[in-house]
Amino acid sequence: MRRYDRKLILEDGSQYPGCGFGAGGDTVCEVVFNTSMVGYQEIVSDPSYTDQAVVMTYPLIGNYGITDEDFETRVPTIGALIVSEYNDLPSNFRCTKTLSEILEEYGIPGIQGVDTRKLTRSIRDLGSRRALITGVDTPLEEGLERIKTAPVRRDAVSRVSCRKRWFSRTPDHLYTVAAIDCGMKLNIVRSLNARGCNVTVLPWNARAEAVLETKPDGLFLSNGPGDPEDAQPVIRLVRELRGQLPIFGICLGHQIISLAYGGRTYKLKFGHRGGNHPVKNLLTGRVEITSQNHSYAVDARSLRGTGLELTHQNLLDNTVEGVRCLRDKVFSVQYHPESAPGPQDSGYLFDQFTALMEAERKERRGNPYA
Repeated sequence: MRRYDRKLILEDGSQYPGCGFGAGGDTVCEVVFNTSMVGYQEIVSDPSYTDQAVVMTYPLIGNYGITDEDFETRVPTIGALIVSEYNDLPSNFRCTKTLSEILEEYGIPGIQGVDTRKLTRSIRDLGSRRALITGVDTPLEEGLERIKTAPVRRDAVSRVSCRKRWFSRTPDHLYTVAAIDCGMKLNIVRSLNARGCNVTVLPWNARAEAVLETKPDGLFLSNGPGDPEDAQPVIRLVRELRGQLPIFGICLGHQIISLAYGGRTYKLKFGHRGGNHPVKNLLTGRVEITSQNHSYAVDARSLRGTGLELTHQNLLDNTVEGVRCLRDKVFSVQYHPESAPGPQDSGYLFDQFTALMEAERKERRGNPYA
């Protein structure tokens, strides 16, 4: 057996010993958990996990390695990865690297051998907390002081967003979509391309003029990390452009739309992260199994009088999972219809977006003054 050489210290003073893999070095992160059985590569490369240490509840991680085509961002920014058992000898014909090699390449610490069942129950019962990953010999008092004094950064979206616009084109495209990158997963772009959309990806602080210059048929607002209140440029953008073109938001984009219409958001005790969350579509009565990753939720009571209508609801805790404004052709969901891997129940939302863009196009053709 390997000797414990690393440990996790939570701000409440609890400690979890383990063995290091990936990058070395110490880091302070918010600890959260994900219940997915597969998809660790997509989780590691999801920008929404910036500054967070993710506990994988499934016990064996790394067994199918890393595949070049499956990344959700070009530069992973997850804070750390915490697992029960790490496998460094993957078996997968598509595998190009091991998980540890990717973590080391991007400076991401990993720790294995941790009692992830105990740790997950602690997060579930007491909530997400800040923690330090450090050497096993670090005194508890020193570790707690480092957690206490470590700065809490509120610029996560600006760090993960693209610096300049870029394009993803598809042959014989039908629509042009302007996408605001708040930390966008690449499978969102792939999902739009698959439905005939050329996508122009713009930085999070893009102005309305820059969006309209692309002559878009619709505007997309992406997922991303942190408190939605910190994304003020995107909130202002929605207020300026709502009613001018169809708008679709996912995850952080959903929260931003709600804030732009006058709603409020709040932080959940431990968030929703996994691939099996049941959500009821209130418009159809259908229950969808969804992939989720978020710390914040929209306050349902705050939607009254905003012009937004509740469309989807989480069946585990009744939180808001979707809203729409028919007048402005705006809609959003809290979960991830592009999930990969994950359930495919919600892919229709991208079709709904293209249908709105088609309806807007026909309406403009029928109105020479539009």
